[in-house]
Amino acid sequence: MKTRMMFMAGAAIGYVLGTKAGRERYEQIKRLSQQVSENPNVQEAAGMLRAKGEEFAGAARGKANHLKERVPEQVAGRGKSEDQPTVYPG
Repeated sequence: MKTRMMFMAGAAIGYVLGTKAGRERYEQIKRLSQQVSENPNVQEAAGMLRAKGEEFAGAARGKANHLKERVPEQVAGRGKSEDQPTVYPG
């Protein structure tokens, strides 16, 4: 979905910048894009996406902090010897 939206936005921008239809067509596209962005359904969807993004960012931040606390323990607890091969968990 994100890829499709990015492609459509890129195509629209490319069309607007590369069009030979002139100023009238540019103004028409500009008005249409403003109408879409001001649409309550679009605003609601943008708000939900923003909230979901903040939720994911918070979860990622929490996991990163948890891992940050574990790294010194794992590094300190690993006694490395030349005779023993390095084994990675997972």
